[in-house]
Amino acid sequence: MRAVVAAAALLAGGAATAAPPSLAARLAADKRLVDAATVARGLLVELRYSRADNFLKKDVYGDLERCYLVRPAALKLARAAELLARLRPDLRLLVYDCVRPLAVQRAMWRQVKGTPEQPYVADPARGSMHNLGCAVDLTLADAKGKPLPMGTAFDHAGPLAQPRLERRFLLEGKLKPAHLAHRLLLRQVMVEAGFVPLDIEWWHFDGMSPKEARRSLRIVR
Repeated sequence: MRAVVAAAALLAGGAATAAPPSLAARLAADKRLVDAATVARGLLVELRYSRADNFLKKDVYGDLERCYLVRPAALKLARAAELLARLRPDLRLLVYDCVRPLAVQRAMWRQVKGTPEQPYVADPARGSMHNLGCAVDLTLADAKGKPLPMGTAFDHAGPLAQPRLERRFLLEGKLKPAHLAHRLLLRQVMVEAGFVPLDIEWWHFDGMSPKEARRSLRIVR
């Protein structure tokens, strides 16, 4: 009898100290979110914050490997994939970031606050469109999944990544015509699908206006 009681106590203690659900499990269980690859045909996903080759130099997503978005944004991404397939059947969309929980946003903010990279990370006190599950970072890739050259790497913190300065850099020879052509094609399919581009990052697109998103969506924590 004593052994049975001890075993029951051990099991109860194990349940009480069980590890919290992983980030992937938490997002998969969030009914507000959709796995974008299930609706966007041919979508490639390579989450950069699930690896160490990003500006943070560390993995902050753990086991997360899927692109989760709120349904309106996921459906718009599916539309963009369709448009790209029609215009350039040899290319595909390659996603680098989708929903970003607020806890991760706080970690990013702590690392960049007071540095030249601060303008590229939203203050978690206000939150970002990524925190609402309504923003996507992405590029174009060839049929083998290799990213097309865009003139800068994803998450490059500098003027060369800014769409508002592209024409100037093209004239100065710092951007090649092929780089600009690839950026323009990406923007064409994303904007036509209903996304709003960001003028300081060629890879970032919002699924709706910030005003509309903050009115209708809740922060993913």
